Amino acid sequence: MSDQPGTGGQIAALLVNEGLLAQYQLSYALRVKGKLSSQKTIIDIVLDMGYVTGEQIREVLRRNQVSIKIGDLLLELGYLREADLNAALNLQQHAKERKKLGDVLVDNGFIEEHKFLEVLSYQLGFPLIELEFRKLDRKLFAKAPFQICREFLFVPVAIEDDQILIAFADPLDKRCRETAERLFGNQIKQAISTKKDILQAISVTEKNASRAEPTAADENTVIGIINTLFNDAIADGASDIHIEPMKDRIRIRFRHDGVMMFHRDLPLELAPQLSSRIKVMAQADIAEKRRHQDGRILFESQTHGFNLDMRVSFFITIFGEKIVLRLLNRKGAILDIHDIGMAPRMLDHFIYDALDTPTGVMIVTGPTGSGKTSTLYSCIAYLNNINTSIITAEDPVEFVIDGISQCSINPKIGVTFDETLRHIVRQDPDIIVLGEIRDTFSAETAIQAALTGHKVLTTFHTEDSIGGLIRLMNMEIEAFLISSTVVCVVAQRLLRVVCKDCGEPYVPTPLEVNRLGYSSSDLAGAEFRLGRGCKECRFTGFRGRTAIFELLVMNEPVKEAILGNKSSAEIRRLSMETSGLVTLFEDGLVKAAKGLVSVQEVLRDLPRISRPRSLHELKRILGT
Repeated sequence: MSDQPGTGGQIAALLVNEGLLAQYQLSYALRVKGKLSSQKTIIDIVLDMGYVTGEQIREVLRRNQVSIKIGDLLLELGYLREADLNAALNLQQHAKERKKLGDVLVDNGFIEEHKFLEVLSYQLGFPLIELEFRKLDRKLFAKAPFQICREFLFVPVAIEDDQILIAFADPLDKRCRETAERLFGNQIKQAISTKKDILQAISVTEKNASRAEPTAADENTVIGIINTLFNDAIADGASDIHIEPMKDRIRIRFRHDGVMMFHRDLPLELAPQLSSRIKVMAQADIAEKRRHQDGRILFESQTHGFNLDMRVSFFITIFGEKIVLRLLNRKGAILDIHDIGMAPRMLDHFIYDALDTPTGVMIVTGPTGSGKTSTLYSCIAYLNNINTSIITAEDPVEFVIDGISQCSINPKIGVTFDETLRHIVRQDPDIIVLGEIRDTFSAETAIQAALTGHKVLTTFHTEDSIGGLIRLMNMEIEAFLISSTVVCVVAQRLLRVVCKDCGEPYVPTPLEVNRLGYSSSDLAGAEFRLGRGCKECRFTGFRGRTAIFELLVMNEPVKEAILGNKSSAEIRRLSMETSGLVTLFEDGLVKAAKGLVSVQEVLRDLPRISRPRSLHELKRILGT
């Protein structure tokens, strides 16, 4: 195979020849590779060590057309494992109809099409073109009937240096190349693009050609685009839609499992009509284009059969109005309290010592997008019964729950947060839910409601559970009021779940083990996993998210520490010793050791304040 002993493969040799990688660096990387139990390529290792960058490797491959087989090239770059390549070759050999290796790899989910074409472009020396980012020269289609382009999967892009640039889905197909030469002459310049992009480009150009004014878009067209966009977001399980005006196009991205993912591009000419249409739906001022605005949309999806509530934000940028829509009450989004992801003993502690207490303040804290609202609603659903009066003040109401009184803040009509909080205690509630503690007034209201015998549930923006108490003190809430009313603080984060279809055993690198605060022997028995990427997870290696929790229950030692104005480190130490507090980092580590989340996400996304306790001790505390 391509990683030859002593050389590291042809790509590594190219890097050395071009002076980007020193021979001693390559030798050291080879020694590291020999000691690693994980199947990392030599290219992965020199990238991890910072000897070269990904862009430098791509530039070297562009300048030096490589002659090694496409399979070996994919292996060297770390895009494919040897076991996957062998499986694909086996499928190719036993298939009823002869298929090219690339088609087998893509069709069976071994590699994403775009990545395969990128490597193919290195091998063949043809440029890889993103057709979505290009404006095609429509005059060129006069020489090529749309049906021919569709049948042979190529599209004329532009005239460059007196040559016609043509994007092929398969530039090695002799029939396709000869057909293009017959239509456009021998002076063609070949490029590569995905089959999907080529078909979409043909379809768009064909539609535009049938209109009297190709760039004009009537109201029905814009309505259709927006309806399709909303339905696509529902189908993809997106949490947010970002409509972003760029210099030459409108870029649309979805946030999926907490990560931004490209969806599609639209012509820049549509920006004013898209913005105006969404403003009408959100009841915003369509004449105002110089100031930021907010709004709300209730979209009735005929495709999916339910109403979608969306919070809309219009933000002024140098290229126009950026629009972000947050999808709220998605179907089936409220989880049972037992399904939120808490470890068994932590959940028992949470239910019996916090949720089941008759009075006091319960705070769920974390940064934006950490799942606080979902946990809050799970708690409300658990507490909701015929004998309990629950009333909420939210901005906005994200999920509608039958049997409770929910109020959505709307300052435009005078329903402000301050006014609502003044009236809420007159409604004879047993449980008060405040969407968020946002200032001293709302914090004082929560404390006063708890002092008068109510149970209060709310959210807060802090890094961890101890930070929630410190921030209350910074809001000039007296320490004795905090210690006597706050029942518990739950801090949380959301981490992506390793894909069940492509997840495989993973051995942490020595650097990762060191950053975890352990030695290799401390991780004995841990079953770490990492997804390699497949069709089911959109080649990300992750599918879905799970919550990581830190539960601080206010027992007597913690209350005394607050009254004594102790430091956050001292309060945390007491909580870990006396109330079984497990930090966010420790809870994430236990979930990673079970193969649920990746080590990389634990290290990147969870705050590490002190050295974690042993895995054995943490599993005992959490009951896992």
